[in-house]
Amino acid sequence: MDTGLVKIYSTENAPRLRYIAGIILENILGLSWEVITDKRKLGKHPVINYSSEKIPGSFKINPDNLLFETGISRKEIVIDEWKGLPVFFRTTPDSDLPFDIFAASFFLVTRYEEYLEYQPDEYGRFPASSSLAFKNGFLGIPVVDLWAKEMSKVFLKKFNTLAFKRNEYKALLTIDTDQPFAYLGKSLFGSIGGLLMDLKSKEGHAGERYRIVAKGEKDPFEVFDYIFDEIQKENTNVKFFIPVGDHSKYDKNPSWKNTEYRNLIHRIAGIHEAGLHPSYYAASDSQLLNTEAARLKTILGKEAGLSRFHYCRLFFPQSYRHVHKAGIGEDYSMGYPDEPGFRAGIARPYHFYDVSEDQQTTLKIVPFQVMDETLYDYKKLDLSAAMEVISKLIVETRKVGGLFVSIWHNTSLLDNEDCQPGRELFEFMLKNQKP
Repeated sequence: MDTGLVKIYSTENAPRLRYIAGIILENILGLSWEVITDKRKLGKHPVINYSSEKIPGSFKINPDNLLFETGISRKEIVIDEWKGLPVFFRTTPDSDLPFDIFAASFFLVTRYEEYLEYQPDEYGRFPASSSLAFKNGFLGIPVVDLWAKEMSKVFLKKFNTLAFKRNEYKALLTIDTDQPFAYLGKSLFGSIGGLLMDLKSKEGHAGERYRIVAKGEKDPFEVFDYIFDEIQKENTNVKFFIPVGDHSKYDKNPSWKNTEYRNLIHRIAGIHEAGLHPSYYAASDSQLLNTEAARLKTILGKEAGLSRFHYCRLFFPQSYRHVHKAGIGEDYSMGYPDEPGFRAGIARPYHFYDVSEDQQTTLKIVPFQVMDETLYDYKKLDLSAAMEVISKLIVETRKVGGLFVSIWHNTSLLDNEDCQPGRELFEFMLKNQKP
């Protein structure tokens, strides 16, 4: 079978077209491709005719103008249906697809709509409820992958010697250590302040604090032995994200200079890959991000190759620009904190495209589909309903041979009655997400 070159004829070799062709044709379908603006150079290769012109024997997609534009403007989008899937950017009747798959996919994976003005949530974030996918009921499916899969079937009717890549499903657990300790790792001032608050409280934490800080009992938030055991038992691929920012209203991690905290970081990084968990304000402050990356480098003795923003605060394009300029190669912030699903419509890693500058970067985006706090704090789901959500996301990711990524926090997995459902859900997911 032919796994050779596919030529895309277009009147313009636009950077947006090259970017999304790479994702659809190469990343998802496994095809080699080339954009051609001169018909004389098409040869005998399979041709995608991405123009309004006529080319006999080609696979025709009459294009929307999005990929040939520069800048950003609000789009009037009408949702249609094709092969049971929602589609938009309708094409002409002479096209082989009823919609412009390249333009629609570009709109979703670049998060084009998040470059436009929107009403932020209380943390300044783009809410899931404002997204095209949520409003039209397709946030729960990796629609870009599904479009590509259906396009390949139509493509084969014209070019039946082509062979497409078979994508293998994988799963990745990620853990944010926002608060690794309840009592340990605090300054003398912080410990005294905490003790005074405990004494005023009726919840009886003062005695617990004393036993842990003064007598060396185990801190209740330090459940990493349990996490490590479950990871090993289920042979789970995992990455940890470590905060080293300064204390703030939203950042409760110990000082990066604290010995107990450094020992824990070394313990985690000695077994598993550890990346940076930039602080709340670092999502919009490049200097702060650089400072925190340098701190983690000091602790680990190497560059932080991974990142995920605290509170999943993600602002386009500046947050990813800051990460890229800090020398971080992969970011794991692409997902909604308030809703499970596929924020970018895709279930696999891809490279960040800066729509403002119309430039593809080397920064790899690794989307996540679900976070523990989304299910409990935002959605208020019980254990059974949370299991159902996770199961559906795993099924949808398996369908397209994608990467299922979840976010967990050590504070969701404490060894107490309140967190028992969290542990049950965690263990359920680890078993069911296996390839």
